[in-house]
Amino acid sequence: MEMNDGLLNYLIYALITLPFLIVYLIRWKRKQALVKAALEKGQLFSEGPKAQHPRINVLMCIGCGCCVEVCPEGDVLGLVGGKSAIINGHKCIGHGICVDACPVGGIELVMASPSISADTPRLTHEYETNIENLFIVGELGGLALIKNAVNQGRECVDIITARRARANGNKTIPDVFDICVVGAGPAGISASLRAIENKISSITLEQDEVGGTVAKYPRQKLVMTSPVHFPIYGRFKKLEVSKESLLEFWKKIMQRADLKINAGEMVQDVKKGADQIFAVHTTKAQYRAHSVILTLGRRGTPRKLGIPGEELPKVMYSLMEAHAYTDARILVVGGGDSAIEAAMGLALQEGNVVTLSYRKPAFSRIKERNAQRVQECIDEHKLSVIFNSSPVEVRDKTVLLEVNGAIQETPNDYVWVFAGGTPPNAFLETIGVQLGPKDLTKEARDEAMPASVRPAEQQA
Repeated sequence: MEMNDGLLNYLIYALITLPFLIVYLIRWKRKQALVKAALEKGQLFSEGPKAQHPRINVLMCIGCGCCVEVCPEGDVLGLVGGKSAIINGHKCIGHGICVDACPVGGIELVMASPSISADTPRLTHEYETNIENLFIVGELGGLALIKNAVNQGRECVDIITARRARANGNKTIPDVFDICVVGAGPAGISASLRAIENKISSITLEQDEVGGTVAKYPRQKLVMTSPVHFPIYGRFKKLEVSKESLLEFWKKIMQRADLKINAGEMVQDVKKGADQIFAVHTTKAQYRAHSVILTLGRRGTPRKLGIPGEELPKVMYSLMEAHAYTDARILVVGGGDSAIEAAMGLALQEGNVVTLSYRKPAFSRIKERNAQRVQECIDEHKLSVIFNSSPVEVRDKTVLLEVNGAIQETPNDYVWVFAGGTPPNAFLETIGVQLGPKDLTKEARDEAMPASVRPAEQQA
């Protein structure tokens, strides 16, 4: 009787777990099919990661697939030969969820290999450039995501605070700030708030409006998909935060009397004097500071197409409010997330006829959720996509497109171009920041760290 009860219990457990096992096997088989297809097409590791990416210790990997399943971007990782591997490294934008999900601690988030990202600043593990006490955090350093920018801004100020305390006990010099923050996006605001929290003096300079790149996003764009901690104000606990929610938070921050942010003031030069104090020259004034944190974005100046008619006022390079455009014939140029999100936003407005022109035969570098949404828009005839096409001329009422070698004239009222931007490398080189390949693994970080800030055991 007891044996029968035992068998019955095992049977019940088996019946309970069987559906979960079946679902897991189906998903695993589907992933393996995608990997096999990519292998057959020669797509695996075709381009490699462009900035941050997960580094997998294959000796520790147990092939559980947890990292594959949790990635919000889809097929960054896959199981190859029973081990986790990078399939589409260029899609990684640094969520870092795979690191937390690995049950054996076999994954770490690192920067691209030394042969890649040759146009990024050389930084130490403390975000310091080759110029001592000149730091770069956020997108310009190569790491995407608002969450990462906020964390880096906070950590960088902690590093500076500790250095100031060791150097002179935080003694103040009249008219010299402890920190000058250049840029009032997520990283810059986080750094500014941390400076207040750490009771050190700072000033923040922003050439445009507070909020940086976030302020230029379309309405209701999701800008954060994981919780993040802002100094002073605490933790954003929502899993999804829209542009409007974040800008409302910026507005609340601006009401602080102890926060010094000068908007509409462009930094033109940064020079370090013989007294080791930086002089920061702007379009309006000059500021002196012991340390400077650059929190500039990588987008920089919008990249143009270089075609006739591009100077017409109907050609634009950023979309602020999609709902402001209705009953219009619109061409959106580009194949990245920004272009696709703008095209979908415009396509949802009343009376708009929206065409998306992309020079390649298929989308290859977009977020998984955007890939699904744009396909839905195409299937529902809300949006037309013309692959293998490029604009060759913009006219008052039309646009000329080259499609598979043939010229096609399309009626048009507005054109949006999302061809990326020119990063502020010229400015960085002017102020003496070295650019080039970098690898922020531990060995490379130790090598890059200035001797003056290395631990005592490494200085020898």
